[in-house]
Amino acid sequence: MRVYDIIEKKKLGEVLTDKEIAFVVEGYTDGSIPDYQMSALLMAIYFQGMNDKETALLTECMAKSGEMLDLSAIEGIKVDKHSTGGVGDTTTIVLAPLVAAADVPVAKMSGRGLGHTGGTIDKLESFPGFKVELPLEGFIENVNKHGVAVVGQTGNLAPADKKIYALRDVTATVDNVSLIAASIMSKKIAAGSNAIVLDVKCGSGAFMKTLEDAKKLGDAMVRIGKEVGRNTIAVVTDMNQPLGNAIGNSLEIMEAIDTLKGNGPRDLTELTHTLAANMFVLAGRVATVEEGLNLADELIESGKAMEKLREWVASQGGDARSVDDYSLLPAAAKQMDVVLEETGYVAAIDTEMIGKAALVLGAGRENKESIIDLGVGLIMHKKIGDKVTKGDVVATLYYSDNSHTEAAIRYIKDAYTFSTESIEKPQLIYTIIR
Repeated sequence: MRVYDIIEKKKLGEVLTDKEIAFVVEGYTDGSIPDYQMSALLMAIYFQGMNDKETALLTECMAKSGEMLDLSAIEGIKVDKHSTGGVGDTTTIVLAPLVAAADVPVAKMSGRGLGHTGGTIDKLESFPGFKVELPLEGFIENVNKHGVAVVGQTGNLAPADKKIYALRDVTATVDNVSLIAASIMSKKIAAGSNAIVLDVKCGSGAFMKTLEDAKKLGDAMVRIGKEVGRNTIAVVTDMNQPLGNAIGNSLEIMEAIDTLKGNGPRDLTELTHTLAANMFVLAGRVATVEEGLNLADELIESGKAMEKLREWVASQGGDARSVDDYSLLPAAAKQMDVVLEETGYVAAIDTEMIGKAALVLGAGRENKESIIDLGVGLIMHKKIGDKVTKGDVVATLYYSDNSHTEAAIRYIKDAYTFSTESIEKPQLIYTIIR
């Protein structure tokens, strides 16, 4: 078998066999296939596409290129959740204890952030003492004993995807639906859960800018799940403005706690309840999504979700007092209100600009070596559809020094677009793909 022939075959739009896909993935991972040949194949895939079977085979090969977690020792149906990313994406912090409180095991591996704010793992480190690294035995033990554990991704999870993605990133082949779907699903499959709920973001703060592209991605991932025997649901959601009001690490932790108390922002509450309800259905905990939504409400109102959060934080070495005493969480030394001179209704928010404002304050990483300031970020007070009068505070910055506040303010002001006419608040959940 020759790589040249495989490249030629895909260039002509033909379908690759399972042996050809496995040969390429194994060869590129072990270094026997050079970058220039893999680049040529990726470009051929970019233009010619892959069918469902090819995409599923690519996904499985990338998943099996490294460690495949065996979670069979964990009792019950394990349901994983993945978000394609956004600004103010706090859902895992709410979902993990909420779902675990319903006796559905949550065994999740998450990543660190490279961009606007930290990833889930960075945010969890806002809890003093919280351990994001556990040996596999401890990880499984925690889930069986407490119903939940969230840890950093193992370095050997889908190494083929890591290597292929790095090449896609420098060869202009990132934005292909089959390649994106295979990249995401390979890690989810390797992580060992029985079923997967996907939150596919769409809009100015998301990778997929249009609803059409987001639906294509969600549909591709659901079809991969079906091909490889993992029950998968994709929820396509709006990211034309930040989710919730908080952007930053400890700020988002506080907002997540407020949501578990029943006092969270409307959009974050709606999304986490929808995701939880679908996770309950996949786990067999309830028969319908409506029953799942009612169960989520009950777990919030009864305080069981909050109890599970305290238990979870303590089980991974964190100070559970910080769940109730926010003064124990990392905090920025200073804060400043951002005031706009416009009067009207918020018509649009460039979500990426808001993310950049949080990034320059130190809430995220510009490169892998960057050190995150867990206490900094911003709280938004005005979102799409809200009325703004000249002099109103639209956001509050939380920062440690003055060196980047001007840039952050400029990003926030540039993010807002106003209308003299009233604006309807946007739909949050566009569709659910089953």
